[in-house]
Amino acid sequence: MTDLRLRPARTSDVPAIKELVAPLARAGVLINKDTVAYYEGIQEFLVVETADGGPARLVGCGALHVMWEDLGEVRTLATSDDWRGRGVGHTLLAGLIERARAVGVTRVFCLTFEVDFFHRYGFQVMPNQEQLDPDVFAELMRSHDEGVAEYLDLARVKPNTLGNTRMILELSPGD
Repeated sequence: MTDLRLRPARTSDVPAIKELVAPLARAGVLINKDTVAYYEGIQEFLVVETADGGPARLVGCGALHVMWEDLGEVRTLATSDDWRGRGVGHTLLAGLIERARAVGVTRVFCLTFEVDFFHRYGFQVMPNQEQLDPDVFAELMRSHDEGVAEYLDLARVKPNTLGNTRMILELSPGD
């Protein structure tokens, strides 16, 4: 078994993160971002690297973006094609969920085509209209973040997210 190492991303990882995301963005699975967006959000990212008998290389990345007091979003979860099915996604998702707990998030949202993958980790398909406190809804509506708009299921994001499934994981204490 190959050794996988999970760690916080560094600015020097941005080119490799972009390389992991590029084929998935071309396929319409992930949204392509400008380089500056990766640098601005680098503190949200975890990466998985492996030596695999040679120099260490990045084989996966993922981010946790906090949206509200109790709500975070798993974003940009990507694995190298040649490493799919070898535990990279599991390692990343487990790390991101642990990070969510560490910062006090109790619900983790994702927008994905990989429903079966996320379902294996307890994520459930969200109802079309999740019930939110009206004050929280009003605050979230002030956000310019597209992830918040996706969570709220706003029509303005539909062209970018056609075919994706909104899923959520409720974290219980000690999970």
